Amino acid sequence: MTSTKSPAVRKVVESEKEVAKQLCTLVEHLSNEAIEARGRFTIGLSGGSMAKFLCGGLPSIQTSWDKWLLFFCDERLVPFSNDDSTYKIYQAGLVGKTPLKDEQFVTINPDLEVQAAAKDYEEKIRAKFPDSDWPRFDLLLLGMGPDGHTASLFPGHPLLDEQSVWVAAISDSPKPPPCRVTMTFPVINNAHCCAFAMAGEGKADMVKRILGDGEALPSGMVQPTDGELLWILDKSAASKL
Repeated sequence: MTSTKSPAVRKVVESEKEVAKQLCTLVEHLSNEAIEARGRFTIGLSGGSMAKFLCGGLPSIQTSWDKWLLFFCDERLVPFSNDDSTYKIYQAGLVGKTPLKDEQFVTINPDLEVQAAAKDYEEKIRAKFPDSDWPRFDLLLLGMGPDGHTASLFPGHPLLDEQSVWVAAISDSPKPPPCRVTMTFPVINNAHCCAFAMAGEGKADMVKRILGDGEALPSGMVQPTDGELLWILDKSAASKL
């Protein structure tokens, strides 16, 4: 693995609607590229506005849906019936509206306690990336919280330094619910492409702190070692750069 860090490519567009459109165009392009090159497309999903953008736009893209495998950059340890479940959002938004099937989603076991759930989820990912020291996802779609967190990697948390596991447990999340599982930075930064997509003035201060000032916050630690990094922003989110 090379140690060169990819500079972030910033794409600033007019509106939130255009952010969603650009994001779904990216997914379409990378899915087709990956399927042609490797016979499958591996994508990591996040909740929040990312889920809204994807559930709104993905049903209209052209791709070989049966070649997709969908994972979660992080997931809250709640039943799938709970509104906090990221899987629930995508299951409702994509299954039945695209040809994707439930079994193409690689999900946590919400019945386990958090450490066991993290270990179980890592084993499920390892089964899809056999013989890999670290998995190499085609695309990880990441969110950024108001504190600069991404996935369930929070500022000042010991998990920022985790280098040994693919998936880690967190039981003291500063944002509820407290128990979650999350991909670690060695996994995130081994992806072919990592992308953020965000809109609105509410994101502008943190976008400036990370992209403008280079502040060492978790979202700024997303720096693929041998891949692309893309930030898709509307003018409001980019207004302080």
